[in-house]
Amino acid sequence: MYSVLAGAAQVIDDGFPATKLFSQGYSYTYDDVIFLPHYIDFPADSVRLDTKLTRNIQLSTPCVASPMDTVTESAMAAALAHLGGVGIIHSNNSASDQSALIRAAKARRFPSLSDPIVVSSSDSIASVSEFGSSPCILVTKTGAKNSGLLGVVSKSDWLAMDNVNNKEVRVSDYMVKSPVTVPSSYSFEDVAGYLANSKLDFVAMVDEGSGEVVDVVASADVERIKGYPRGGVPSLGADGKFLVGAAIGTREADKERLEHLVKAGANVVVLDSSQGNSSYQIEMIKYVKRTYPELDVIGGNVVTMYQAQNLIQAGVDGLRVGMGSGSICTTQEVCAVGRGQATAVYKVSSIAEQSGVPVIADGGISNSGHIVKALVLGASTVMMGSFLAGSNEAPGAYEFQGGRWVKKYRGMGSLEAMTKGSDARYLGDKEKLKIAQGVVGAVADKGSVLKFIPYSMQAVKQGLQDLGASSLQSAHDLLRSGVLRLEQTTMDDLKTRRGTPRQGLIWSLVVETVAPLRVPTRVASRVAVAAPNLVVAETGKLLVLTLVKSNKVRTGAAQIEGGVHGLVSYEKKSF
Repeated sequence: MYSVLAGAAQVIDDGFPATKLFSQGYSYTYDDVIFLPHYIDFPADSVRLDTKLTRNIQLSTPCVASPMDTVTESAMAAALAHLGGVGIIHSNNSASDQSALIRAAKARRFPSLSDPIVVSSSDSIASVSEFGSSPCILVTKTGAKNSGLLGVVSKSDWLAMDNVNNKEVRVSDYMVKSPVTVPSSYSFEDVAGYLANSKLDFVAMVDEGSGEVVDVVASADVERIKGYPRGGVPSLGADGKFLVGAAIGTREADKERLEHLVKAGANVVVLDSSQGNSSYQIEMIKYVKRTYPELDVIGGNVVTMYQAQNLIQAGVDGLRVGMGSGSICTTQEVCAVGRGQATAVYKVSSIAEQSGVPVIADGGISNSGHIVKALVLGASTVMMGSFLAGSNEAPGAYEFQGGRWVKKYRGMGSLEAMTKGSDARYLGDKEKLKIAQGVVGAVADKGSVLKFIPYSMQAVKQGLQDLGASSLQSAHDLLRSGVLRLEQTTMDDLKTRRGTPRQGLIWSLVVETVAPLRVPTRVASRVAVAAPNLVVAETGKLLVLTLVKSNKVRTGAAQIEGGVHGLVSYEKKSF
């Protein structure tokens, strides 16, 4: 580190440069390391978070929504783009369904305020719970959003129906036909003004071209969104619409899927694989770049420099880093493969930077401090799953569980997700025996990403300010030059986080003997040979056995990160 107050810069050796800390043989996760503060000469509000998602795509906010079916569909993609980030639509569905989600996200001019509930004209509404948090249920020809809007049933009208038995008849018998709609091209101000002037409680937004229902905006939603903090500059593509990404696999059928996604307007594709260093992915990278040279492709996942180099040479425009660090991922536990996320991000970023390939830190993000660490260690953006799951914009309905509202959150390696096709992500789609690498769980209600992401980004700005970095590029430069220093955090707290000693931690067992005890030298020497990490000491009647850290182990935090963590509840099935 450097002292800047004594005129000429004076080198003071305090803490470790990243090159030294990450060459000690440990697999560090975010909780294992802490940055030492540097020098501040600018306000936090002047910190710039603009960054690159890929070689050719700029973002004003370094946030990416993970391509998971309980995280990113059209509502999340639109919200992240509105805030200056980007959402990657998952591929655990048909090509046509994924394309429809892309079109729905790009059709909006402001973030989704609800996930419209749609039924067919022959359906019935048996319970008020079917409305969820929506003020109405829309009626289309087939029950799909793109099949033509026929009518609407408001929650208030349904509750006011006199005869309960009538609620079991078809909705076509009592719906309001030909409801009022507005074009999806309307801005937020346009819709707010229309609702106020028309004195309506809600209005449906419809895509002018396809006739697809895009959103339902309620007057209460308008007032709520007006109170949210301002995000970054919205992410827009060359077409002036929201920037939206899409995930694809590496099988032959994904080439046909890709064609649909490009036609739907996808701005970037992510090759979704738990282990990206494969012949399948390298061939797909080359195919995408050859067939759609203007389309940026993100490869991964990788955690080593060797893996990264192979994909860089194949032509990727961005790299997704992480293996087994997500809260619902069990890859490290099941397959004994992966890496602590802090080490993975630093190592991969070190080689990707030489080729100008941006890195996406994927997984292990539980708080704003983790975002700071990921970005300073070399990532250009962070991809988040559990951090966004449970929000208003995440797919699925809220359920009341254990005294609080929760939403389902599942790993794409869970058996439940695999039944819909995600097993291809783990190269297990052609295997008869399916082995899970994830769990199905629930996360607590977080509210809207439109509120908590801006607050999280302000915290990130303050973290960068403490490090003396006025931008992400400045943070990277300070780290690589050795000016920024780190230390390994102590493990005492981690030792008790699960109530039992963990491998790689310091712990002691104290045994009280009947009489004062001395351990013979020959016994102590034999213990030293048989168990080199066990130290034996005696004090009067107390025999103290201390297990010390090995010099080449995974830390306790890395083991916690490699298992299931951070969920309200979960169900674990291995096969």
